[in-house]
Amino acid sequence: MTIHLFITGDVTGVGYRTWMKQEADSLGVFGWVRNKDRGVVEAVIQADADKLEKIIDLCKKGPETSWVKNVAVNSVSTSKIYSEFTILI
Repeated sequence: MTIHLFITGDVTGVGYRTWMKQEADSLGVFGWVRNKDRGVVEAVIQADADKLEKIIDLCKKGPETSWVKNVAVNSVSTSKIYSEFTILI
């Protein structure tokens, strides 16, 4: 399964992307994360349903340095298969 996330709040410039990569690597989920706009982090994640639920819950909390206002989750259909989790610039 693949999901597309938009995380809003105080999430840019606070280490959110690095934290998310660490959490994704720990859970064994794949995809990418990047800063979209000021106050918006965007991510695409592939995993089974249980792991997706866990990463979504983690994203709603974020690292201690952040304040998460909202996490918008959309299912996406894609033929692309990710083999790692990366931070895009």
